[in-house]
Amino acid sequence: MSDERELLMVLDAGTTSTRAMLFGRDGRPRGVAQAELTQHYPAPGRVEHDAAEIRDRTIRCAREMVEKAGGVARIAAIGITNQRETVVAWDRETGEPLSRAIVWQDRRTADTCARLRREGAEPLVQAKTGLLLDPYFSATKMHWMLANESAVAEAARAGRLALGTVEAWLVFCLTGHFLTDASNASRTLLLALGGAEWDGELCALFGVPQDALPRVTDMLGEFGTTHHDLFGGGIAIRGLAGDQQAATIGQGCLSPGEVKATFGTGAFVLASTGQTQPRSGHRLLGTVLTQERGRRTFALEGSVFVAGSLVKWLRDTMGLVASAEETAALAASVPDSGGVVLVPALSGLGAPHWKPEARAAITGMSFSTTPAHVVRAALEAMAYQTHDLMRAFAADRAPWSSLRIDGGMAANDWMAQDLADVLGIPVERPEFVETTALGAGVLAAVGSDWFDTLDDAAASMRGDVHRFEPRISDAVRGARLSGWHEALAKV
Repeated sequence: MSDERELLMVLDAGTTSTRAMLFGRDGRPRGVAQAELTQHYPAPGRVEHDAAEIRDRTIRCAREMVEKAGGVARIAAIGITNQRETVVAWDRETGEPLSRAIVWQDRRTADTCARLRREGAEPLVQAKTGLLLDPYFSATKMHWMLANESAVAEAARAGRLALGTVEAWLVFCLTGHFLTDASNASRTLLLALGGAEWDGELCALFGVPQDALPRVTDMLGEFGTTHHDLFGGGIAIRGLAGDQQAATIGQGCLSPGEVKATFGTGAFVLASTGQTQPRSGHRLLGTVLTQERGRRTFALEGSVFVAGSLVKWLRDTMGLVASAEETAALAASVPDSGGVVLVPALSGLGAPHWKPEARAAITGMSFSTTPAHVVRAALEAMAYQTHDLMRAFAADRAPWSSLRIDGGMAANDWMAQDLADVLGIPVERPEFVETTALGAGVLAAVGSDWFDTLDDAAASMRGDVHRFEPRISDAVRGARLSGWHEALAKV
């Protein structure tokens, strides 16, 4: 490797946007290019993306960063992180998508999941995968595509079908290789936590042909080199991770007991369980945290479907704010929510409730309710949902003593303080809150031999943190949580 390769490039294909970022060895960002992704809502409960748009806009952003870096010779490697569970179907011969991608938020397979639960399939699925039967995960989306998209079914009959999550799609587009990393594979319902490859019994249960699935790999190593015509030369891909595993790595939560919460489109809490496969009795999820040289570590996970997307809804649909940045000042402009509680079940309730049929509600309004009260209630809902998860983690013998937060919403000081108040524990926020991208950079850094271990890389690249301490009384906390649980019971 040339000494001049002092930068890493991360491709972060999220839910609402895709971007490319440059990082130095110190973990500090050196540049970013971002493009919005079009959200398609063809029917209630359905959410889709254009896979070609994801590919094209990601490559466009990457080209901007290659130019900013001064050419491919300055970039040691690429790390990729992505929205998990979203499914892309494409033709392995033409390299083109066969349908729109079905996004992780999509609920169209709720009836299929309910039928499988009635048939008694969930205990098997949970025992093998650590997951539950919910439309959130990939397998029922793949089954739906095969049953309802004629181009997908035809490609399967012809042996040309490729089914994968977004990182598999991007790696294929960039290198021609057909592979997926273990963290993303563990979110499909098709990989047993202790299994090296796809599980035949699970593939049969969901009707997904194994020959249409990519090879399961480590999360750092050599995953191919980009086609030279894309960026004026080849760049090695050396790190792959689903977005929440990447954020956990970027936060340095790699040892048992270390917990992070990412507040992006949704909110996701992961607590490392080390080499112990997690088994939840309280409807939390078990997932692969890292895989290196075939060896895995695991995490217990709680997923909330609506977080930043609630603020986007308040801005774009309801018109209560002009920008997300306004929410902190609005929340602080009133002494409390005025009795208003917002249950943000806009796409069902995730962990620990798992109620895909639940719908959002705003309760406690009166003639004195103002937009500030509703906005404050929306931000308060972030702490309430996280508190529900904290109780479930504690019941699964994974108590929290502090919480590390990241993601776009974490930059909101008011929300960060409210989290500390409602949870009753210290909350830490790194100076650089986009730890999802940083985690992919950490993987690529170790894959490039910049550091010996993920712990070393995370410690060197994470940067400074800000700490929020609880400030409210137990009585106030209890009263607020009581109001939340009353509103929650109504949905």
